[in-house]
Amino acid sequence: MSTDFGHRLRYYTLLFMLVLAVSVIGFSHFENLSAFDAIYFTIVTLATVGYGDIHPVTTAGKMLAIVVISFGVTTFVTFFASLSDYLLNKREKELRHEKLNMVIEIFFGEVGTELLRRCALADPDLAHVQTALKVSGAWSPADYSAASNVLHTKTYAIDIRKVDLLSLRTLLRDNTTLFLRILENPYLLEHEAFTETVRAVLHLKEELNQRDDIERSPETDLKHLAGDIQRAYGLLAQQWLSYMNYLCRAYPFLFSLAVRINPFSAERSAVVKE
Repeated sequence: MSTDFGHRLRYYTLLFMLVLAVSVIGFSHFENLSAFDAIYFTIVTLATVGYGDIHPVTTAGKMLAIVVISFGVTTFVTFFASLSDYLLNKREKELRHEKLNMVIEIFFGEVGTELLRRCALADPDLAHVQTALKVSGAWSPADYSAASNVLHTKTYAIDIRKVDLLSLRTLLRDNTTLFLRILENPYLLEHEAFTETVRAVLHLKEELNQRDDIERSPETDLKHLAGDIQRAYGLLAQQWLSYMNYLCRAYPFLFSLAVRINPFSAERSAVVKE
């Protein structure tokens, strides 16, 4: 939708600038007006103000004025209407993103960070990830970009024996209401990455719910569950980093707590220390 508004605005901007340029050049030539007077006359004509202090006296100038009034006024009005629509749409989109970021904040606060911590503890490559994700307030956009590259190129693996599957199932079950509320959010699909993350977590929840005696699952089944956890782990990690970048820029006080409870840190603690 916003792309359509942008394309339409660019089209009418070019059309308006073309009409403006032709009018200014034409009135300067036919009416022997200065550049400033030609611009002034063009604007008052397009705006339908018509002060009458400047008016065409030549036949060519009058014909050009007829063309400008016939076509230029419509272009002028349409341009500013499109500009207004674009600005309103942009503001509305910003508000939707802000609301969705609040949903993401609740997700990580209630379940996402804890789920990510459990996945990280079962990651054989945790030491490497810990080094790359020591997020701090001193990080620059380049630091976030470097960390993002690490997460995108990382091969996610899970040692299923280090995962307490019963406890994990309980964690996800206890947040069923939260998941339902997130799915009800009308703006969810506008954030594809977060939508995919929620879908992966919900799939993991369903897989765990369908097993009555999960502790006695055969190796083949444990391998399947490890794959589901890995999928959720990879998406969660990337979404968490994006979320941290957003908090750092927009809400430093929320970022402070998020840094202290970094799910990848071995010393994670909400307690403020020297």
